[in-house]
Amino acid sequence: MNIILITALLPIVVLLIFIYHKDKYAKEPIGKLLLTFFVGCMSVVPAGLMEQMLSAYQPEHPILGAIYDGYVVAGLSEELWKLLLLMLVIWRSRHFDEYFDGIVYATYLSLGFACVENVMYVFGSTDPMGTAFMRGLLAVPAHFLFAVTMGYYLSIAKFDPEKRPSHLLKAFLFPALLHGTYDALLMVNDALGGNTALVSGVLTLVFIYFDVKLWRWGLRRIKRLQERTHEQNFDRQHPFDGFNWNV
Repeated sequence: MNIILITALLPIVVLLIFIYHKDKYAKEPIGKLLLTFFVGCMSVVPAGLMEQMLSAYQPEHPILGAIYDGYVVAGLSEELWKLLLLMLVIWRSRHFDEYFDGIVYATYLSLGFACVENVMYVFGSTDPMGTAFMRGLLAVPAHFLFAVTMGYYLSIAKFDPEKRPSHLLKAFLFPALLHGTYDALLMVNDALGGNTALVSGVLTLVFIYFDVKLWRWGLRRIKRLQERTHEQNFDRQHPFDGFNWNV
């Protein structure tokens, strides 16, 4: 197999295996996971069409254009379609029965999207190996971490009906803002064109700080839903028997 293709796909496979093994209790059916991944691959179509429509408007100032592209064209379009298709696939599924399942399915769908996007960028680049390496280091994990946030709030919405509307909003809004910030930092830096080295250096440092924080937030959310799933399974295995200990 082409070494460039392997390099493009390897981070996807690593993250899929990583999150699958983080699911400590009832593992999700492989068929359902593959379906979710495939839907994620297909989500590039409606997201891409929406991006094209939104790109028809562009602010005149290049920096405002970069911010618009980051938050609206990319962040809003991609995370909206990911969430809509994710809910279509799993919201009423009998397999969505644990807190951690939201993160599992969200990451599988998002990594499906990232897989197609990664291959397109890598093979459309003049430096495919360099692009594959950098995207494997940054862009693919970013899609994974946006999905962790989406799955986190989607699960809370599923199992906490009283606060469902607000958590469903967070399942879209927070990943879209994180995605927009990630893209806008890079796009603004590109828009500057290296003409202001100091500002470019500051933006690079801010981006690195943001990326590190993104990993910390993501891993913390994974741990929290693992704990909630543990409590959920403990409650199912040890239901309250109604005995009055005060007698």
